[in-house]
Amino acid sequence: TGPHWTYEGPHGQHHWAEGHPACGGQSQSPIDITTQWVLPDPSLPPIRPVGYDHPLVPTFSLTNNGHTVVLALPPTLHLEGLPRSFAAAQLHFHWGHSGHPEGAEHLLNGHRAPAEMHVVHYDAERYANASEAQHHAAGLAVLGILLEVGDEPNAAYANILNHLGSVRYAGQTTSIPSFNVQELLPKRLDRYYRYNGSLTTPPCLQSVLWTVFQQPVYISTAQLEQLQGSLYATAADEPSAERLEDNFRDPQDLNQRPVLAPLWGHTGEVIAIVFGTVLSCLGLFITVHFVNKRLREGWGALGSPPNPHGGSQSIPSPVRQRPEDTGAGRRFQGLLPARGFR
Repeated sequence: TGPHWTYEGPHGQHHWAEGHPACGGQSQSPIDITTQWVLPDPSLPPIRPVGYDHPLVPTFSLTNNGHTVVLALPPTLHLEGLPRSFAAAQLHFHWGHSGHPEGAEHLLNGHRAPAEMHVVHYDAERYANASEAQHHAAGLAVLGILLEVGDEPNAAYANILNHLGSVRYAGQTTSIPSFNVQELLPKRLDRYYRYNGSLTTPPCLQSVLWTVFQQPVYISTAQLEQLQGSLYATAADEPSAERLEDNFRDPQDLNQRPVLAPLWGHTGEVIAIVFGTVLSCLGLFITVHFVNKRLREGWGALGSPPNPHGGSQSIPSPVRQRPEDTGAGRRFQGLLPARGFR
């Protein structure tokens, strides 16, 4: 709905706000996720897909809408690990063009992956569908999966990519066999970035609870080329065909929005840092202790200084051993902290 839009040209993304005011908002997506500024939130649980592995429908509907390729998902698929239960609506892709290995929307420390998949869900406890939910704050929850290129083809993604030839032109739809949708997701569903944002296409409504996974999923070079070169943004009957490519939005300003992340099981790393610090302090304490001990022994061996009244050097007094200078004392001394050590 709304005015016609594209990614480049007079109707391109830099003009979206002219016809879709929300596109100029302060909570837009995508963003460049800078991990240095991510805030750890131990209350964030892992994402738990329910029904993804058994969709309970024989087929899925695959459509070229002129902006991307969309796979409709049944609401029997839903997510737990969010404030409420979110039902699946669809998934779609963003990519670059042939020979250009950058097409993802979210950046990670300035790096743009070759492609990105979004799985769109809506708050099923409050709204009837995604179209209704998108008009309400946190009405949508979208999973962002970054796609990188690996050596082997990805069998799960082949379930979609091998059917792109049936939806080459805008407006075309086909049915494909259903499959295990969970295999499209990364293995580590506890490692992600969470922030409040928007749809990345017009109308850019700021109603999305974003979950961008830290771990990418790998597809082959041939599969990436399938995505980049199989589709057209124009209908089959249009005189001049236009490739469907470079359908990604530039990163938007964060505008002081917090980006959160679970602890990712980093407890082990924290313990290692603390343990290393304790060992360093203990080593410093032991070194200082033995230096002081040697100094005490050295002064004891020298005896008393010369007597200024008698003109002759006094007889060295015997050195009295303190309990800590005995063998038993030394054993216990090494286990105790120095006085004043905190």
